[in-house]
Amino acid sequence: MKFTPTDLPEILIVEPDVHRDDRGFFLETWHAEKYASHGLEATFVQDNHSRSGRGTLRGLHAQLVHPQDKLVRASVGEIYDVAVDIRTGSPTFGRHTGVVLSADNFRQLWIPQGFAHGFCVMSDVAELQYKCTDLYDASGEITIAWNDPALAIEWPVEEPLLSDKDAASRNLADFADDELPPF
Repeated sequence: MKFTPTDLPEILIVEPDVHRDDRGFFLETWHAEKYASHGLEATFVQDNHSRSGRGTLRGLHAQLVHPQDKLVRASVGEIYDVAVDIRTGSPTFGRHTGVVLSADNFRQLWIPQGFAHGFCVMSDVAELQYKCTDLYDASGEITIAWNDPALAIEWPVEEPLLSDKDAASRNLADFADDELPPF
């Protein structure tokens, strides 16, 4: 199992050991002791599974009232997954990292609380599964504009399919410091 920091050191790419043979493959998508030995200690309380078509972009979302650490993976298809540091006072505030996650590469992305998360679908269809350390609370969620010019995220889609909530989101600079998590 390999754990690789991204250019935002708190965000980790996890590459599980995949055991393949003529029948297919087997891998552990979570093993508390193995992950803890690499600094990822988590108690997950909610698992989510989404399915989206090509060009769908979901995000950038963050939970503030019930902040969540997330372990994200694509079980079908391919996505471009993005995390943005939204912690006020952080030396990497407003910076992002992006990683391709796919059913073929088996990568996972560790996104701790204090980071907004979003993804877009690069294949005909993609299914995303993620484990969360707190329960979802819509009243405590913020949505940051996927196309915020200050973030300069190079999404692999020009005209994404968006939810009404994501289409109505605000730029990061439009949030007051007390609306964002502290560093």
